[in-house]
Amino acid sequence: MKSYTYLLVNFFCILIPFIASFYKPWPFFKKWKSFIKSAILVTIPFLIWDIAFTQKGVWGFNQDYLVGIDIINLPLEEILFFLCIPYACVFTYFSFKYLFPTDPLEKYNRILLVIFSIISLIFIAVGFDQKYTFFTGIFTLAFLLYIYWKKISISHLFLSYFAILPFFFLSNGILTGSFIEAPIVWYNDAENFGIRMGTIPMEDSIYGFLLITGNIVLFNHFEASSTRITLDD
Repeated sequence: MKSYTYLLVNFFCILIPFIASFYKPWPFFKKWKSFIKSAILVTIPFLIWDIAFTQKGVWGFNQDYLVGIDIINLPLEEILFFLCIPYACVFTYFSFKYLFPTDPLEKYNRILLVIFSIISLIFIAVGFDQKYTFFTGIFTLAFLLYIYWKKISISHLFLSYFAILPFFFLSNGILTGSFIEAPIVWYNDAENFGIRMGTIPMEDSIYGFLLITGNIVLFNHFEASSTRITLDD
C-alpha cells in the first residue's frame, strides 16, 4: 500500500472536484475541452522543467512511495500531478466565478500583481545561485509581465489561488514528508533558500501560483475562443 501513496494523493486531490463537475448549476464537465487544452500547454513546459531539475539533483523522488512506472524519466505519479492538481484548481476557479459573480478581491488584484512581481524579483536577485529559487522567479515574473502587457483579466484569479493554497499545502505537505515517515519528493536545499514552511520549501508557494494561474489564464483563453466561434456560427 505504501507504494501507492503518491498515486493516492493525486486521486484524493481530484476526487471531489471530478464528482462535483457534474453538478447541474455549474457543470464543469462541459468545459473539459478548454481545460484539456490548457492543461496540456502548461504541463509540457513544467515537465521539461521537472525532468531537467530531476537530472540536476535539484529534487528527486522516493521510490518507496511510487508504483515504479516511469515515463520520460519521471514517475507516473509526477506526470499525473500536473493534471490532477490543475483540474482541482481550475474547477475551483470556475465554481468561484459562478458563486461570486463579482470578485471580492477586485480592487486588490493589481496590488497583488505588483507584490507577486516583487517577490519574483527577489527570488531572481537573491537566489541567483539556487536553481529552484532563480528559475521559479524568472518564469513567474515573465508570466506576470505577460499578463500585464496583454492586459489579461485577473478577476477571481487571486481569490482562487488563496482559496486553493491551504489544500495545496496539505497535498504538498504530504509529498514533502508531513504526516508520513519520509518525503515522497525530496529537495536539495543547496538549490533553494532552505526556508521551509513545515516541510515545504518556500519556493513551492510561488511555483504553485505559476502552475495554478497558468492553467486558469489559458483556460479562460480557450473558453473565450470557444464563445467567439459559437457566436460566429
